[in-house]
Amino acid sequence: MTETYLLSIDCGTQSLRALVFGLDGRLLAREQVEYPPYVSPGPGLAEQDPEIYWESLIQACSRLGRKEPGLIAGISGIGVTSQRATMINVDDKGKPLRPAIVWLDQRVAKPVAGTSGLVGMGIRLAGLQKQITNAQAQAKCNWIRQNQESVWADTHKYLQVSGFLNYRLTNGFADAVASQIGHLPFDYKKQEWAGPWTLTRRFFPVENDKLPRIVPSGEILGRVHPAAAELTGLPVNTPVVACGSDKGCETLGTGVVDQTIVSLSFGTTATVQTTTDRYFEAIPFMPPYPAPIPGCYNPEVEIFRGFWMISWFKKEFAHKEVETAKSLGVAPEELLNQCLDRTEPGAMGLMVQPYWGPGLDHPDGKGAMIGFGDVHTRDHVYRAVIEGLGFALLEGMEKIQAKGRVKVRQAALSGGASQSDAICQIAADIFNLPMVKAATHETSGLGAAVLTAKGIGAYKSIREAAGEMTRPVARFTPNPDHVAVYKALYERVYKRMYKALCPLYREIQQITGYPEK
Repeated sequence: MTETYLLSIDCGTQSLRALVFGLDGRLLAREQVEYPPYVSPGPGLAEQDPEIYWESLIQACSRLGRKEPGLIAGISGIGVTSQRATMINVDDKGKPLRPAIVWLDQRVAKPVAGTSGLVGMGIRLAGLQKQITNAQAQAKCNWIRQNQESVWADTHKYLQVSGFLNYRLTNGFADAVASQIGHLPFDYKKQEWAGPWTLTRRFFPVENDKLPRIVPSGEILGRVHPAAAELTGLPVNTPVVACGSDKGCETLGTGVVDQTIVSLSFGTTATVQTTTDRYFEAIPFMPPYPAPIPGCYNPEVEIFRGFWMISWFKKEFAHKEVETAKSLGVAPEELLNQCLDRTEPGAMGLMVQPYWGPGLDHPDGKGAMIGFGDVHTRDHVYRAVIEGLGFALLEGMEKIQAKGRVKVRQAALSGGASQSDAICQIAADIFNLPMVKAATHETSGLGAAVLTAKGIGAYKSIREAAGEMTRPVARFTPNPDHVAVYKALYERVYKRMYKALCPLYREIQQITGYPEK
């Protein structure tokens, strides 16, 4: 009997991974192609050649084919998950018209609606003028319309990275409902493109004919086209299944299928997210994202550039560990765990608030580190960074619990930093919750495999597939002594930091002009 294999394509900011899973959720093969996260043609700009994503997919699949020809021949379904809100303009042949604008890009557009008239008055009365203006300013569709009119006029489709790769695989412009996250005219409550008279359509005025066909997760959106099969070595006519964004698939891949458990993603952007069948906004006017389980939502609180701070720390303070790790053939994070071993919970009073930029609930946010004394070393700085990210995620979970009126009983860990047991234990102590870690750290790819398995009919439902394919490999139990320290620091210090420092953040912005308004 021929085995059934599932291929997940996980296209991130810094690499693309081709992952082969079995129907039991075991990771059988993995190929990774790395590339620079972006090119910066100017201050605050972040762009990428979209062809890099497609060429990396070809390269990863070709390598798999050479190394594991039997696995490739047995692939019965393919699913694509990708970074969110990196947008690509293409013509009717799927050719990019300009570099992709990566989600990290900080260019600013002019507001297109809501600044005058009855709508503007309503927004001002609701105290939302700054948030609405910022959202429109961050919308790359608005910037392109205002600054590159000919590009927009020639645009046939405006696509997420997943939509672009789905097109190259199938020769059809289709993408998953659960991938439509970003500044788009999308109705998050109805999980469809927004109607003509909605505010979302006015704020992000992308014409309907420039948007792809969207398909519920776990359903087939196309099949591998002969031209794509020849380039990649994938079997022609293999079903390509609608999946979702990397964070949504990550949540599913950790087994989070209801709101009694949260997914903590320790990635470049740190997030806390759950799955619910009820629409609610954890942060006012920040809609929950469409979950990969159709009809469900993923309420989320995001820490922009969250565990990217580990990369920042390595670059600025850990040259020795990086070089030593290279000679030993291990990850630098393994050596940085020694910083945590040499320090105690609370980092001798050193506290970090990891706001690398403004957010809907902290519009004037900047990063802060307080409590320095002559006892503090580089080790304390590292611990304070890790603890600060834990506090920020705990704050996010509390918002989800309050708005969702639920009690979270457990957390599932994923993302690169979750490979550190020391960081996982700190999270368990800060949250005072049991934490579980998946058998594979490729949880976004596993989530896509779960959806693909349902799409090809291997399981009757997405929840059934998740139950059979996701499983924890490690469990972390809170240490009561550490819990007491973290609870006091969180309640009496961390939760008061932003309010206390906010007036100073505004003064800094006015004096220096950074960040640009």
